[in-house]
Amino acid sequence: MTPAPYAEVIGDPIAQSKSPVIHKFWLEKLGLDGDYRRAHVTASELETYLDGRRNDPEWRGCNVTIPHKRTIVALLDQAEDQGIGAVNCVVPRGANLVGLNTDAAGVMESLGRIDPAAPVTLIGAGGAARAGIAALKSYDVPEIRIVARQSAAAAALLQEFDVAGAAFSFAQAGEALTGCDGVINASPLGMNGYPDMPQAVLAALPSLGAGAFALDMVYVPLRTTFLGHAEAAGLRAVDGLAMLIGQAAHAFRLFFGADAPREHDAELRAILTS
Repeated sequence: MTPAPYAEVIGDPIAQSKSPVIHKFWLEKLGLDGDYRRAHVTASELETYLDGRRNDPEWRGCNVTIPHKRTIVALLDQAEDQGIGAVNCVVPRGANLVGLNTDAAGVMESLGRIDPAAPVTLIGAGGAARAGIAALKSYDVPEIRIVARQSAAAAALLQEFDVAGAAFSFAQAGEALTGCDGVINASPLGMNGYPDMPQAVLAALPSLGAGAFALDMVYVPLRTTFLGHAEAAGLRAVDGLAMLIGQAAHAFRLFFGADAPREHDAELRAILTS
């Protein structure tokens, strides 16, 4: 039997990833020969993993999740990440491994239209937050406020991306969220196995204006405490599956050379939430 081409998702932890379900669903709908897998790769194993996959003719690439989105960049031959400084997708091109970022596109698809005249708050200062900033810059958001445990890291991020804004501690969440068009959780807070969203953020959600949005990049669990409080505050709550499916569609084309059959999104979401 001829080996099938395959892609995969790598991270530590990795058991929670729903990416295999998404990509296998699309492969089946399109009748394409291929597979999509999970691979548990620790930080110390990352270089060895890439060396092994580089010479595998059936390997079409991988998605990259926590905690490798930034550290993997230095191990690649090339990065086409729009200056984000983090990649969530690696593909082979000839003898080279190239890193890309489809997270920013996923954020934009999740948000749809937002108020270009109002600030937005971002929670977190890691790899996912970098994609969030890139997406918000595309909207020409006038001010980005970052809430993070390390305010210095958040301030450095704003300076690196050359955007107007300010860094806040979690204790200052009320000040950060006041008057914003929305808030994005770009941290793992609330994800299974991680601490929950701090109470200061949850209590500050009602300070967002009417019609404001709350996007949670976390999707395990799907209904996080953060989203529950956002809905109770009357916000437009957007769960992590919206971004996950959006970024996966861009990755699917990179891996398998075909457009994801998005006309089946409702069926896919039902499978992912069952």
